[in-house]
Amino acid sequence: MRPLPILLFLTPLIAMYEVGSTLYLTDTETGVVRETIRAHALFARFFELFGVGGAMLPGVALVVVLLIWHVMGGFPWRVRPTTLLLMALEAAAWTLPLFVLGQAAELVALAAAESEGRPLGGLATIAIGAGLYEELLFRMVAIAAVHFVLVDLFKMKDSHGQMGAIVVAAIAFAVYHDEWTSNMVFFLAAGLYFGALYVYRGFGIVVAAHAFYDLIVLTL
Repeated sequence: MRPLPILLFLTPLIAMYEVGSTLYLTDTETGVVRETIRAHALFARFFELFGVGGAMLPGVALVVVLLIWHVMGGFPWRVRPTTLLLMALEAAAWTLPLFVLGQAAELVALAAAESEGRPLGGLATIAIGAGLYEELLFRMVAIAAVHFVLVDLFKMKDSHGQMGAIVVAAIAFAVYHDEWTSNMVFFLAAGLYFGALYVYRGFGIVVAAHAFYDLIVLTL
């Protein structure tokens, strides 16, 4: 749950996304990114409003936020290697219920069909990026913002504000995926599931669980 273990746990994923984006999602002739996670693109456009650009900026911002959180929290600069291993195992375990839910909604087969014929490296990069930047947008940012409005401004009880923030972020997550059919129910359920994971098990776990799920569906 602390920022330093989360940072060390997610740094390989951030690096893999940046390398994969360069290798698989960027036009080699023009250097323009052909495809990216929409959440990543939204963060990039946000920084451009302040005159700051660069494809790697959202990843750098994520690292900086975790470092600032660590320093301001006064946490120790020590992390047990077993903690990172157990985080990976826990995230993998939390992936299974979501995979079963997706299988029941027939989205696993649909995603597999849509990804057929696409480069494996590109699919893996998209899966990792979705875990990182969709969770950054819809969990870390959205839940904090809605919680602030409900609890700090409207003086709602913390537990009620937390639950309300999870629900609002889940609705936004479902709308973000442009699914107005029966799939909307799946993405809403997934948003609630990820929201609960984020609140009770931390940002690192929910990012990895999201990335693991997408990796399984898109590549395996």
